[in-house]
Amino acid sequence: MADENGKMNKLEAENERLKNAVEELSIINDISTAINSTLSLEKIIELIVQKCIKHMKVEQGTVTLLENGGQDNQFKTIMRGADQSSGYMPFHLDTQITGWMLKNKKPLIIDDLDNDDRFRTLESEENPIKTLLSVPLILKGRIIGSLNVFNKRGGSIFSETDKRLLCIISTQSAQVIENARLYEEEQSLMRMQEEMKIAYNIQMGLLPKGAPMIEGYDVAGKSLPAKSVGGDYFDLIRLGDGRLFFCLGDISGKGMPAALLMSNMLATLRGQNLDLTTPGSIMNHSNEHMFRNTDPERFSTLFLGVLDPDSSEIIYSNAGHNLPFIVRGSGAVERLETGNLVLGAIEEVTYTEDSVKLDTGDTLLVFSDGISEAINPDEEEFGEDVLPGIVTANSSISAMSLIDTIIDETVRHAGKAPQRDDMTMVVIRCIGS
Repeated sequence: MADENGKMNKLEAENERLKNAVEELSIINDISTAINSTLSLEKIIELIVQKCIKHMKVEQGTVTLLENGGQDNQFKTIMRGADQSSGYMPFHLDTQITGWMLKNKKPLIIDDLDNDDRFRTLESEENPIKTLLSVPLILKGRIIGSLNVFNKRGGSIFSETDKRLLCIISTQSAQVIENARLYEEEQSLMRMQEEMKIAYNIQMGLLPKGAPMIEGYDVAGKSLPAKSVGGDYFDLIRLGDGRLFFCLGDISGKGMPAALLMSNMLATLRGQNLDLTTPGSIMNHSNEHMFRNTDPERFSTLFLGVLDPDSSEIIYSNAGHNLPFIVRGSGAVERLETGNLVLGAIEEVTYTEDSVKLDTGDTLLVFSDGISEAINPDEEEFGEDVLPGIVTANSSISAMSLIDTIIDETVRHAGKAPQRDDMTMVVIRCIGS
């Protein structure tokens, strides 16, 4: 009889072992299926958590992941699940436990949290964890998070078999989770790149599509962003009385923040009555607007002028922008030196004006520092002093061709060094009647 009972016990034990093995294979198969699926990161983690709750007979389960780029190696709960038959109260891992996991990188079993001296501060009614099993998610020797289950149903404690199963699940899950996270990051990057393309098209649409025809003058402008979008801007507007309003500005910073502020500045300029307003008053209004509506660290340089083709006079104002050149037909070079502070730095600024005349053969060159400060691999700047020579050497080409020539020379100087800043130019050539 004893032998018969012994055989029955062995048979039951073997059946239990086989049952556990089938369950292990089942959950591993489910996770393996997720590897080749197109499920989202959230769905994959939800599947893992629900399988753990079901097969390990626990009240709750969570997956926590290390936040990418986090400064303090912080875990963030990505998915939480619970046995629907239990009263749902979300359990939370304390920083003590996540810190322990980061330090030790091995499974943690807590049989009685209330009396575990390592984590005494976790005792509270709001965090009713009695038993806990936590295993690290490790990928290529690097911990990326943890897989955690709480409170075995029936009041039992976690066994070595439970630990072994959760370790198997975590080993399978780490690569699945990382692949899904990388895929979502890739998709997010692709969406961002597409949005940047749209933003670039919108920004380019805000800039002049061509220059107005002014008798006796050849006018052109062009902007080449350093990134998908940029902070440089220019405008060329023929006023109702035949005069030409032109400007070139440079917003501090690069990328999307500068581009948004650039569009705002263009709207501010175009929203004024340019026919009846002088360059100085336009600058005063623009400065007040920028000071009141942007962060203190944001500012803009701006050069603007109004050309009267009848008198060949340009009245201009300058807010901290690179001093433009006038290259005379005789080869003489002048700098337009009148100027004031950048826009947005101080609210109470009175911007001054000055005037200059263009004669036949003269060229006005307004440029951003993306041209003059272009750096080659030896950290040598392109500089401003070379610009008048390029203008003189190309006195017979059109204004737009001159801009393209200067940009080509700038790019040639930079060589393999990446473009660090937006490159923008406005050229006005007096060609006579």
